[in-house]
Amino acid sequence: MGFQIGIKDIIDIFLVALLMYQLFRFVKKTGTVSVFFGILAFIAFWFLVTYIFRMELLGAVLDRIVSVGAFGLIVIFQEEIRRFFARIGSSKKKSFVSNLRKLLKGDQIDQNDTDINIIQIVLACRNLSKTNTGGLIVLTRTNSLELYIHSGEILNSNISSRLIENIFFKNSPLHDGALIISDRTLKAASCILPVTKNHSIPKRLGLRHRAAIGITETTDAIAIVVSEETGYISWAVNGQLTQNVKPEQLENFLSGVFTD
Repeated sequence: MGFQIGIKDIIDIFLVALLMYQLFRFVKKTGTVSVFFGILAFIAFWFLVTYIFRMELLGAVLDRIVSVGAFGLIVIFQEEIRRFFARIGSSKKKSFVSNLRKLLKGDQIDQNDTDINIIQIVLACRNLSKTNTGGLIVLTRTNSLELYIHSGEILNSNISSRLIENIFFKNSPLHDGALIISDRTLKAASCILPVTKNHSIPKRLGLRHRAAIGITETTDAIAIVVSEETGYISWAVNGQLTQNVKPEQLENFLSGVFTD
């Protein structure tokens, strides 16, 4: 009897592929894509050991790990799982048709709005630099950084240089931590970011610079730092820090990233 594939099998394969794709998109936005690939690698290894090479002892050990792995995943992704089901039950969620249309057409970003936002950010950094006021601004790209957004105070405000300056004013209760900007909106302030473990970074760099490097090591975000000691402006991307840049250089860099 030959190997046959029916309509039900095709639908089954399609649904599994769609589920894996949506799961990949979800973990990519939350910055945990490395964990996702690690889990896939473990599952592939377990499948080879158990069903291909049939190693009974090692297979039995891995079977035990897989049997309790669901509980481990719940612990690791508990915050993401909670938000996932909250979105499903939300009445404000966009309809399937509108999401499909958005997927097919892609997000259309107004060029003028993008340019204005960049100018406001650069202007705020320039004024913070003049007064030696420390600041840490994170601009999201593909990763949504929702976990870090919810660690601070939610703003959901329009991008304004004066508002950014007031947030980082030394007597402001929100000046500690990072300001996260996403979808042309000031999402949250006083956010907690991961600090880099790189020991080769000069000791003279403070916590803001280390947090800027840390968030860009694990996500594709761009972090802008204004030093409280020197007033120098720096940016971090892909775990690399570019220090002591002029406001004009910062504007050209952000324009090249967000308007291409």
